[in-house]
Amino acid sequence: ALAAEQGNPIPEKPIVFMKPTTSYITEGQSIKIPLGCKTLFFEVELGVIIGRRCSKVQEQEVDDYIGGYCLVLDMTAQDFQRGAKAKGHPWCLSKGFDTACPVSDFIPKEKVKNYSDIELWLKVNGLIKQKSSTSDMIFSFPQVISYISSYITLEEGDVIITGSPAGAGPVEPGEIIEAGLADIMNIKFPVIAQ
Repeated sequence: ALAAEQGNPIPEKPIVFMKPTTSYITEGQSIKIPLGCKTLFFEVELGVIIGRRCSKVQEQEVDDYIGGYCLVLDMTAQDFQRGAKAKGHPWCLSKGFDTACPVSDFIPKEKVKNYSDIELWLKVNGLIKQKSSTSDMIFSFPQVISYISSYITLEEGDVIITGSPAGAGPVEPGEIIEAGLADIMNIKFPVIAQ
């Protein structure tokens, strides 16, 4: 849904990028707008936590390798990303800066009965900006994890973030982002200037 909303072509294969573990933050910490960033966007996503090492996993085997879940905010320095894409350069800074990956506490596997159809929502200053279901994703979790593991060995504890619903948008210093996964987990993060 987000790809269509942003006018991007629907990809034939999952688009893969990496966020360094130094970009992760948990509740009680703040999202810091990176130096020089003029447009910071939020995206709410369901994170799949890998339960054991795996490589070249078939789609029908993926559930055996899921250890649990987390709620994730995929923060993007949009102006950094646009500039890098326009020049054909990698855009890791736009997605991997410090504080770019706020995550919830661990959600046990048994708490999420149907990861293929569970509600995600996000509010900025109390106003709903994103609300959708994982059923609207372009690629299923088994497709994404199988695809990535075909090229990259996944380790226990790796977090795969799986795509965002429509409604991603900008945030400013002083705003508060809240997000939730159905009635299972809520998170809240303030946004501050560097």
